[in-house]
Amino acid sequence: MTGAPRRETTGAPRGGASGPLRVAVVGGGPGGLYTAALLKRLDPAREITVFERNAPDVTFGFGVVLSDETLGGIEHADPVVYEALQRDFVRWDDIDIVHRGTRHTSGGHGFAALGRHRLLHILQERCRSLGVELRFGAEAPDPARLTQTYGLVVAADGVHSATRAAHADVFRPRLTHHRCRYIWLAADFAFDAFRFEIAETEHGVMQLHGYPFAADASTVIVEMREEVWRAAGFAELDEQGSVERCAKIFAEALGGRPLRANNSAWTTFRTVVNDRWSHGNLVLLGDAAHTAHFSIGSGTKLAVEDALALAACLDGQPTLTESLTAYEEERKPVVASTQRAARASLEWFENLDLYLGQRPRQFAFNLLTRSRRVTHGNLRLRDARFTDAVERDFGCPPGTPPMFTPFRLRGLTLRNRIVVSPMDMYSAVDGVPGDFHLVHLGARALGGAALVMTEMVCVSPEGRITPGCAGLWTGRQTEAWRRITDFVHRQAPGTAIGVQLGHSGRKGSTKIMWEGIDEPLPEGNWPLVAASPLPHRPGSQIPREVTRAQLTDIREQFATSAWRAARAGFDLLELHCAHGYLLSGFLSPLTNRRTDAYGGSLDRRLRFPLEVFDAVRAVWPEERPMTVRLSATDWAEGGTTAEEAVEIARAFAAHGADAVDVSTGQVVAEERPEFGRSYQTPFADRIRNAVGVPVIAVGAISSWDDVNSLILAGRTDLCALARPHLYDPQWTLHAAAEQGYTGPGAVWPAPYRAGSRRPRTGRTDAPKPRLTLRS
Repeated sequence: MTGAPRRETTGAPRGGASGPLRVAVVGGGPGGLYTAALLKRLDPAREITVFERNAPDVTFGFGVVLSDETLGGIEHADPVVYEALQRDFVRWDDIDIVHRGTRHTSGGHGFAALGRHRLLHILQERCRSLGVELRFGAEAPDPARLTQTYGLVVAADGVHSATRAAHADVFRPRLTHHRCRYIWLAADFAFDAFRFEIAETEHGVMQLHGYPFAADASTVIVEMREEVWRAAGFAELDEQGSVERCAKIFAEALGGRPLRANNSAWTTFRTVVNDRWSHGNLVLLGDAAHTAHFSIGSGTKLAVEDALALAACLDGQPTLTESLTAYEEERKPVVASTQRAARASLEWFENLDLYLGQRPRQFAFNLLTRSRRVTHGNLRLRDARFTDAVERDFGCPPGTPPMFTPFRLRGLTLRNRIVVSPMDMYSAVDGVPGDFHLVHLGARALGGAALVMTEMVCVSPEGRITPGCAGLWTGRQTEAWRRITDFVHRQAPGTAIGVQLGHSGRKGSTKIMWEGIDEPLPEGNWPLVAASPLPHRPGSQIPREVTRAQLTDIREQFATSAWRAARAGFDLLELHCAHGYLLSGFLSPLTNRRTDAYGGSLDRRLRFPLEVFDAVRAVWPEERPMTVRLSATDWAEGGTTAEEAVEIARAFAAHGADAVDVSTGQVVAEERPEFGRSYQTPFADRIRNAVGVPVIAVGAISSWDDVNSLILAGRTDLCALARPHLYDPQWTLHAAAEQGYTGPGAVWPAPYRAGSRRPRTGRTDAPKPRLTLRS
């Protein structure tokens, strides 16, 4: 039959004997339309149909923001679309942040926006000019039918994608609902900057996000926590009532002008993540595949970038299967990174009330760097004047980066904000640190960090993780540690050295890390105790539930080790209550199933760790600071929540903790951490600003730019880095050299001063070519 549709198999070539590829695009939004236009332009023989259930001019929202990077991709792929967009774009550079009557402006950011209706019109016209069939007001056929009658089906049908739902068993979508309600509105005038305005009302804090998208129009998004939204009565208002109420609340930002709606409704943001993006000849694109919170950019931007990548992969791979695999491999890491940044931004706005007491410029800097994509360094490049003013407010002496400002904990003044994080070395013999520890810790003390921490030092032989773990239960161990602290104090004056005390609990009696992390010893095991008799993972040794008598003994072991640590000359002591070790095991509901006074409610789970803290604080010298390391989340369902972590930190602060070292996870084997750059710092940020206690942030902080950003924004007081100091023991001194800093926060040891400038790597004074001769 000459008119019968033919289906191209997933492994077949893109053209040739099977005929031209027939493409169905489900969804006529920007992502779907641009995909259709690109595919048709690359191969005019393709038969492409777009199914859109709405009319051509029906859309939500108002303005769309695109980055220069995205526009560069559009320009390269389709100059016709790029030129049409260029004619309609509104461009601006500034961001205004208004808080408690003070407006701060930061420039140099570079935005481009246009109306969503105009964008759709441009893409629709481009599709028509290329010969794409656009079916508006038409529901797409069932996905099963589409995949049988088309060679490729692109599902660009949005966050509520019916196509995705039809194959949920394959795509395995995860939808997360968040805590804020928001509504898309518009104003009939153009803001002169991207504007963030904070309103503190009797019902709670609300925020406005506004930006121009035409010479006479702006998008206005109003957002607030669910409980604030309900308390303010928005749940009882219709669309017009909400519009009028929002205009009244933000009358100053709007200059008394009204707002207008466009089928606007209050909604909660949903983060969409899919394990897979393709199934046979069906592929997800845009919001059907992923979402990212509007506070870091546009979902349209991601969808357009998806379209560019999908078209390129289809054009560059020999088969459809390889094309869709390449598309996922290219886009998934990029989207995951964007979603991490979006999650950080989203949660910052969810917890906005934590930052209301900050100084206005610091608040503005905090907002600008909330996603961790804008940093101190690139903000300085964009607007050095603004960044200098934030540094002055913070108290940075001229020419001093934030990381090299001093910080005081009790009687100890740290000369900068860098900590060498505790790192287990598994190199002790009978708990005695040897020459390796002297060189390891000594080298890092000479490297410029303000505080160098030992690995977890165990309070008893039974409290070791491995046979190679260091301890503080004998006089011999005490003297060995004294040798190391003497070296640090003598050879690296101004550097403090701290000890981390802990007990392995159920994670003990295992092989050293490089022989099999968390694997039980094949022989020579010792008995384990824990809050509850639960093995760490299948195959692990089952611990005994620690008895009341043993609790007393262990508490005394901690106190005795602390007394020894003071004699050994340590400047600071940290109590290890994280990572699933004994004290952490009491705190987490996943590892504490006790029914006595030490289990159940959070207050009861805190009881033994606080008893240990009090016993240690009682023998630790009064003038020396004491910190606590916590796992602020277990990264597992039913584990410690962010709210509980705040209360745990609050309890330790009330008992005299001078700072909280905020880590996460490693409590249960079934954890699912959300790794990424500085991924643990939001937990430190929350504790610092909710409790008012100094914090140490850890977790994939790898650059001095990150450190400066976190310190200056008020998200942490100190930054602890582990792997960077394994890579480079002089990390802190090199950070000073790279920033041109030579002050008291980073002092090179006298024998090393000749190395305080980066060595030259080649000739740089060769004469430059001055003349080109023509033949």
